[in-house]
Amino acid sequence: MLRFENVELRVGDRTLLAPTSFAVTKGARLAVVGTSGAGKSTILRLALGLAWPTGGEVQVFGEPLTRASCPRLRLRMGYVVQEGGLFPHLKAGEGAALVARELGWSASRRRERLSELGSLVGVAPELFDRYPFQLSGGQRQRLGLVRALMLDPELLLFDEPFAALDPVSSARLEDDLLGVIDALGKTLVMVTHDVGQAGRIGHDVAVMHEGRLLQRGTYARLAREPAHPFVTELLQAQRPAPPSGGAS
Repeated sequence: MLRFENVELRVGDRTLLAPTSFAVTKGARLAVVGTSGAGKSTILRLALGLAWPTGGEVQVFGEPLTRASCPRLRLRMGYVVQEGGLFPHLKAGEGAALVARELGWSASRRRERLSELGSLVGVAPELFDRYPFQLSGGQRQRLGLVRALMLDPELLLFDEPFAALDPVSSARLEDDLLGVIDALGKTLVMVTHDVGQAGRIGHDVAVMHEGRLLQRGTYARLAREPAHPFVTELLQAQRPAPPSGGAS
């Protein structure tokens, strides 16, 4: 579904991504984790053709991603960002179905698809008629998922989808998201700074640090056999709650 072959990205004398190789197979869920500036979002931008490598090759669905093939291949990918990426000047339903409208879908087909996805993702029908500023963070994120799923993409790319949510909304959406992805059999690459979330969602976890992919494996394997001191530091930074009776 997605393959990086020695892909690197340099801007001037700055390395955003050192030569990196990995593959994501159909139905897999890969969580990419690391600190800010580690290169996590750069991977998604390269996969979408929002940035172009200075070395190596990105392949999507077994085909090289080029400027010529990008518009066609991008229609087979769904992208979710913080706050859902909705258009502020459009009602939520209009924004979610915008690409479908541009592709010539009829109004009735768009309404039917929105209703179907709304039921699946947990979006009440009346929310489609509201503007993004009239929605809560969790509602915007669910509608962003509807937008990403509108064309029934094979590959989903999520960039910190829960970062702007409160803990309760984040936990609920995380559970619902896993149910949706499993039900639809989608392939997922998700970027997050939350190590625990990466372990819960990803079949594999990839640890990024200073533009380099340090290690990839199950959460349990990373914890058991860290390949770099930073992997240990990152996993241990997920601190437990203080014991009962501790300082508040």
